[in-house]
Amino acid sequence: MKADATNPLRLTSLNHISLVCRSVDQSVSFYQDVLGFVPIRRPGSFDFDGAWLFGYGVGIHLLQSDDPGQIEKKEAISPKDNHISFQCESMGTVEKKLKDMGLEYMRALVEEGGIQVDQLFFHDPDGFMIEICNCDNLPVVPISGEMARACSLINLHAIQASPTQNIKHVVHQ
Repeated sequence: MKADATNPLRLTSLNHISLVCRSVDQSVSFYQDVLGFVPIRRPGSFDFDGAWLFGYGVGIHLLQSDDPGQIEKKEAISPKDNHISFQCESMGTVEKKLKDMGLEYMRALVEEGGIQVDQLFFHDPDGFMIEICNCDNLPVVPISGEMARACSLINLHAIQASPTQNIKHVVHQ
């Protein structure tokens, strides 16, 4: 197998993220009821408590902490913290649902070249940051200055296949 400079490991997609939880049951409820993930079968050979969920083309693997009291729960919501981000159809609908569920959240706005991206940040039960945004508004522009495309329309494989294009940084908070 010959590696190339734009995809040396021959990656194809993001498969899952793993999160260590104080309570797998509470986290399953959150990811299922708030974000719409679906619990899926987890290999029975695991000798530790956890759960797998799937949605939007990505898996979330929840792992029960051996010492739940040691997990520091973050109280302050900060867009500069580690987070996962989900694109949505309607920021207004998301904000209303978060209010209806009584979830604390923070609004943020990114402006670039007259384009506005709305963001909502909130925590899961263990303090892991979730972002909901309309980030598709912001074009993905490779540093090399090649063609700009909307996030939902980008064909990363085509860009990676072209030796003249190389995405090194995507403007996103």
